[in-house]
Amino acid sequence: MSNVVEFKQPPKAPKPKEPKKPNPGLRKLLTVLGVAAALVLAWAYFQYVGG
Repeated sequence: MSNVVEFKQPPKAPKPKEPKKPNPGLRKLLTVLGVAAALVLAWAYFQYVGG
C-alpha cells in the first residue's frame, strides 16, 4: 500500500434523451377525425335545430 492518492473521474451522467418526434401518421389521423367530427356536428345542428 502506498500513500499516493488516486483521483478518479466521476461517472459521466447519461445524456438526456431526445424528445420523441411526433408521429406524422397519428397527427394526420387526428386531423381527419377532427374534420369528420366537425362535419357530423354541423349536420346534427342543421338536422335538429333547422338553422
